[in-house]
Amino acid sequence: MESAIQTIVTTFLNSARGKENLDSKSFQKMVKKQLGGIMEDTNSSTAVKEMQQGLDENNDGKVSFQEYLSLIGYIATSMSQSKCESKANSS
Repeated sequence: MESAIQTIVTTFLNSARGKENLDSKSFQKMVKKQLGGIMEDTNSSTAVKEMQQGLDENNDGKVSFQEYLSLIGYIATSMSQSKCESKANSS
């Protein structure tokens, strides 16, 4: 679990390139590169932009670390529900 947390933090920091937030370009690039295997529409700039706007709670046009964690939480919850449903269906 420690390595998963380190990966989440490092991915944000590397994507933000030393800044406190991910700008639109950095967010698009990070989503496409890091989440393309588990999310749909990561190649659609419109879909990613809509995702960014949904995460941007303070409407500053950027994704903060806290807002990024909301995305990670959503993805983790979706994965957990999917795996639980798969187990229930296979029983």
